[in-house]
Amino acid sequence: MTDIDQLAHQILQQDRRALARGITLVESQRSDHREQSIALIQTLQKHPKRALRIGLSGTPGVGKSTFIEAFGSLLTARGLKVAVLAVDPSSLRSGGSILGDKTRMDRLSRDPMAFIRPSPSQSHLGGVTRRSRDAVALCEAAGFDVVFIETVGVGQSETIVSEMSDIFLLLLAPAGGDELQGVKRGIMEMADIILVNKADGELSTAANRTCADYSSALRLLRKRPQDPSNFPMAMTVSALTLLGLELAWQAVLELTDWRKANGHFAGRRAQQARFWFEEDVKQGALDVLNRQEIKNEIDRLGQQVEAGELSPARAAEQILKHLSRRE
Repeated sequence: MTDIDQLAHQILQQDRRALARGITLVESQRSDHREQSIALIQTLQKHPKRALRIGLSGTPGVGKSTFIEAFGSLLTARGLKVAVLAVDPSSLRSGGSILGDKTRMDRLSRDPMAFIRPSPSQSHLGGVTRRSRDAVALCEAAGFDVVFIETVGVGQSETIVSEMSDIFLLLLAPAGGDELQGVKRGIMEMADIILVNKADGELSTAANRTCADYSSALRLLRKRPQDPSNFPMAMTVSALTLLGLELAWQAVLELTDWRKANGHFAGRRAQQARFWFEEDVKQGALDVLNRQEIKNEIDRLGQQVEAGELSPARAAEQILKHLSRRE
């Protein structure tokens, strides 16, 4: 049994091993660990600390890990403590993950001002795990100034990372074909800053052209009340040569300061807390369906549906009535 008060104290004292144990606890799917993780988060909430949460998504091969290592090193050189929560895709067959982000960010992983935690996606949609937000809260409690949440990849479902971040960065590659169609409007509307990476060498011209295309596309989107007139914006960067990283950080600070000054920062955090409360309720309801007695009833009625003896709607109604009677 984990001593929650002691673990919370160690995390507040910026003990990295305790932080790693805490994240392992909140990621566990065991019911007893879930109870302990809730108690841990509740205890840490009595000592509120605020980090800047930066969500990062991007197309496969765009260089997310390389970018985070370069960008994170820029921030640690300024005296900022940086945590990286990287989600790796899990195998649908075995459930395993390579968890290679820490290896790809070798320089940053050895930086005493940085902490990198790769986690398996466990087949969760949204590009982040169900407990990524709890992991962010632990990193904040451990005194980190900036927390990066790197998603699995890019897609419509990945916009959920915007529900746990203050600034959402979308990283794209130059000359990647019809990416305006590929990334779809949903994630474009969520992005605060689009960064066209690999803007160096022979790709420099293509990167500038791609950036111009995205700048034009952003002007067609409806203006958001939480943004100043020049946001969302598109910029070119190179994680290899460090081109544009300083300007990107200044853009992040500009948008953050504006939102804080105009009341949008705190309001957005409050909305996110409400969102995750409702998500936990929905997930809890889904967990009930995984109980053996319910699965047996679903299997029994499913056989009747397959045989044409019962309509899908009627079978579903019976399951819901069964659940309500159990309550």
